[in-house]
Amino acid sequence: MLPAVTVTTGNVPYDDPTVKRNARSERRAERRAEMVEAAMAAVRRHGAAVSVAEMAASAGITKPVLYRHFDDRADLQRAVGQRAAEDLMERMAPALTEDLAPRDQIAAIIDAFLAGIEEEPELWRFVVHAPVERATATEIVEDVRGQIATLLSQLIGARLRAAGQDSGGAEAWAHGLVGMVQSAGDWWLERRTMSRTDLTGYLTALIWNGVLGALGDQDQAPVLQMVPRETPKGADGVG
Repeated sequence: MLPAVTVTTGNVPYDDPTVKRNARSERRAERRAEMVEAAMAAVRRHGAAVSVAEMAASAGITKPVLYRHFDDRADLQRAVGQRAAEDLMERMAPALTEDLAPRDQIAAIIDAFLAGIEEEPELWRFVVHAPVERATATEIVEDVRGQIATLLSQLIGARLRAAGQDSGGAEAWAHGLVGMVQSAGDWWLERRTMSRTDLTGYLTALIWNGVLGALGDQDQAPVLQMVPRETPKGADGVG
């Protein structure tokens, strides 16, 4: 006769369904992230008009397999847009957080944004200008614009308050300026009639001189003056 055995949870395998579900969810999230990266690679390769089949092929799978992880093309495009927005904000993070003089910080933010869309032009077009659902692109773009506008609002508001002036318009101005930079960036991306450095300088001059104009401080920086004027003869004591 075999000896009696006391059965406890210590000697009987126990499968926790919660652990299994979490592991499956993690694997699914990882696989979805891999497909998003592959879709971004397809956008870079084929352009903003890339097809779902081309994005699936980039991931080494078929469309039916892709759609097990995304509801439809709009869902995939939303995921790509969110990932692209994260990349853009990561690129802009130093400009947004560095302790710079206000004018220098505005220039750094503008240049970082332009550099981002210059480096990823097809992704920018895919997310902003070729969405399946317009609301999807609007939501993503507004989130990025909102983060940038918040900093500009703080910079403008602080300068106005330091000068003892009304800072009530700082937030509205900031959002307007961000929209202007985005619009100018779209125009520049398609036309390329000037360098990124020149466009950054023009936009910075316009924004900064607008701030100084609101402060009644125009003498410090003449409107749209990007480089110092030549010193008139005799002004420095030399004939």
